[in-house]
Amino acid sequence: MGKITQEQRNLYFEKVKEYKKLIEARLSKEKTLQELLNSDDPGVAYKRIAAAEEALNVASHYMLVNSVSVALLGIKNEDYLAEARRAIARSIKHFEDTVTSYIDAPFSDYEKNLEAISDLSPQSRYQLLMKLGFAIKELEDAYGEMSRWKWAFIELWGKYATVAKNLLDLKNLPANLDFDSPNREVTYNHLTMVKRLFRDSADKYREKYEIFSNKAEDFRIAILFLNAIRRVHAVLGDRDDVEELKKKADIWTAKLESDIKKKEAPKR
Repeated sequence: MGKITQEQRNLYFEKVKEYKKLIEARLSKEKTLQELLNSDDPGVAYKRIAAAEEALNVASHYMLVNSVSVALLGIKNEDYLAEARRAIARSIKHFEDTVTSYIDAPFSDYEKNLEAISDLSPQSRYQLLMKLGFAIKELEDAYGEMSRWKWAFIELWGKYATVAKNLLDLKNLPANLDFDSPNREVTYNHLTMVKRLFRDSADKYREKYEIFSNKAEDFRIAILFLNAIRRVHAVLGDRDDVEELKKKADIWTAKLESDIKKKEAPKR
């Protein structure tokens, strides 16, 4: 990379000045929404959703500044990427506070949370999830494959998968998938997303265990994701998938138990 000229710097700072104003406006709006979350009114869940979306808007502007830095200066802006990461984390936390962060739990455990946002249409839920997924992918791509945050993104994708599943109305899932349902297409797309995300998260957490952390907790989380998506397939009556996922979870559990015994053996 060549030396950055003063002309490049001036152009960069001029562009950033414009985006900083937009960021400040978005942050102000997010702060206002945050303050409204302290109230106990019945509509607080919808305000959390609004705050989650606004945090994503903030993140997108931070990543835009990084893109300008790469285009004009040829370098990443790590500070703005860090702010984007924090904004995405805030967004996910709002979603978790709305529909819980339960990876594998009976629908009855968080059904009331969904009732609190019953007026949020299946289309709106799916669009929000698409926006969140796009933000995570954009941030991951901005950091690059060799980033020190590589393994941290597995947790981020796992949290995303979890809120995606918990935003899905499992009670009315079969009815919404009916050919006569106006929500059929968007529900099918949402469900397909959840299935893919959960299988991917299971595989990624196992990969993290095998290659990076060697922590049993990562493998346990991987198994949780398998059991959780098996629960969804059970709701749909997908016997083959239920059986396949059960076998896979059993094999992984046996592998984890074996690994733990091997680690403990030298200590005896």
